[in-house]
Amino acid sequence: MDMSRVAEQGLVLLGCGKMGSAMLAGWLEHGLPPSAVWVIDPNPSDWLKAQGVSINTPLPEAPAVVLVAVKPQMMGAALPAITALGGGGSLFISVAAGTSIATFQDVLGQGTPIIRAMPNTPAAIRQGITALIGNLAASEGDVELAENLLSAIGETVRLEDEAQMDAVTGLSGSGPAYVFHLIETLAAAGQAHGLPHDLAMKLAKSTVAGAGALALAAEEDPAQLRINVTSPNGTTQAALEVLMHQEQGFPDLLHRAVKAATERSKELSRE
Repeated sequence: MDMSRVAEQGLVLLGCGKMGSAMLAGWLEHGLPPSAVWVIDPNPSDWLKAQGVSINTPLPEAPAVVLVAVKPQMMGAALPAITALGGGGSLFISVAAGTSIATFQDVLGQGTPIIRAMPNTPAAIRQGITALIGNLAASEGDVELAENLLSAIGETVRLEDEAQMDAVTGLSGSGPAYVFHLIETLAAAGQAHGLPHDLAMKLAKSTVAGAGALALAAEEDPAQLRINVTSPNGTTQAALEVLMHQEQGFPDLLHRAVKAATERSKELSRE
């Protein structure tokens, strides 16, 4: 990870909660010197205070990057602290859900390079995936720098259009919660059929984690992996006849779940 430009000019992190802390930990591990980081956060954690970065001190005049990692509802109170950095050579990257590029351009100026990104909570263990899109003022180099920084918490993908961000929110942004609920209900089903709670939970967690790892590592797509483990008239087929039912199984259920999250994301961005 090339941190030279950021190390020379500095990085401002606006908000250092769970997501901000995960990113900062990754950057420091990849060699970004603490002296190159300025954090603005009203309630800095003990962990943050121990990192040697500048906290709530005057900011550099032209940092390489300003990364916005505050909760959307805190955006109004937080943005004034960085407004003066807009319109210059600083690249702005936002990981705040539901806040459009247009909102940032209104505050920072049309000529400000801005990249909007949507990470997800597995970022906490560097297993996240982040979708990103830049505005017209963001160069290819700006997008590459953003990818470089966000790769500290997992994989990155580029979007073609900001409108896709709502569906990304519904799929990968909110998606970890769907999987946590799958684990929860899978374990409960195992318990209902005679397994002790702790054993059922361990089996459910490891099954979902292992299947996810296999799906990532395998050359075949998930549909083929499913076929590979489904013996004719066997136990897996019996379960899949329930799960793959068009009206009562996963196809309709997950379509409705992702649709609900996507629609809510659109509503939030308009509020």
